[in-house]
Amino acid sequence: MKQIETIEAFYKEKLKWMPECIKKGMGHFNIFPLNSCTCTLKRPTTFSRRDFYKITLLKGHYMIHYSDRDIEVTDYALVFSAPMVPYNWETLDSRQDGYFCIFTENFFTEYGTLKEYPMFKPGNNMVYLFDENKLSEIESIFQKMTSEMTSDFIYKYDVLRGLVFNLIHTALKIKPVELSSIPASNASIRLTSMFTELLEHQFPVESPAQRLKLRAPVDFSEQLAVHVNHLNHCLKDTTGKTTSQLITERVAQEAGLLLKHTNWNISEIAYCLGFEELPHFINFFKKNFQITPKTYRDTATI
Repeated sequence: MKQIETIEAFYKEKLKWMPECIKKGMGHFNIFPLNSCTCTLKRPTTFSRRDFYKITLLKGHYMIHYSDRDIEVTDYALVFSAPMVPYNWETLDSRQDGYFCIFTENFFTEYGTLKEYPMFKPGNNMVYLFDENKLSEIESIFQKMTSEMTSDFIYKYDVLRGLVFNLIHTALKIKPVELSSIPASNASIRLTSMFTELLEHQFPVESPAQRLKLRAPVDFSEQLAVHVNHLNHCLKDTTGKTTSQLITERVAQEAGLLLKHTNWNISEIAYCLGFEELPHFINFFKKNFQITPKTYRDTATI
């Protein structure tokens, strides 16, 4: 899986320019017509994670992919994407029309919690399909955003926040698309591949200061925007092993390599592999290797 796409990288790579106002820790908002972005290519882009939110009005024929779901858009759709949730879309005809707005979580500090809305929660619907009757209402919200961005009204960012909430609430009044998963075998294979990429992306551990961030099955399910039980079922189907077994095996493998090929002390190795207490790591290692970490290191270096 690709590295996390920052909002700075999005501007540089997709829009080919960088606003002077972007600063770390500060809120940011902007809006663009869809055809201004190089991401609307016919070929699908790689699944990626971002550090910003995005709301897109799609007009035309698209296929949207996220987790184990494929959703076809034949007319109009609102697509909500949250940080760290991998997804992509591909254009299926020459029509590439619509708008998108991007914003950081800091933009809404003290104005509400975006994470509480269903479309921004892992595993929920992020695509809302609608027909021609709803188009003018939704398109007018994006047009108002465009107008406010070019105004010199001192409170324009408050207006923009209100318009974002307007989009969210309008979408929630639309019945979420009924999701039909792709065939189970293909879905399981793709989800397994994504899980493996996430797991392997954390290795090798190259410094005692580096620490695994994804250690529990729920950590991976949240990143992949699927329920933890569904992830476990897919992995069991494709590998014959549970999520916990696959994580355990990879962490144990790395533990053995670090003991054998580094001079880090055992406490440092335990910490970087995500263990809060040294005894927990020792018990984990003994369960998987039938000897203590110290004995393993001593015998491995003979």
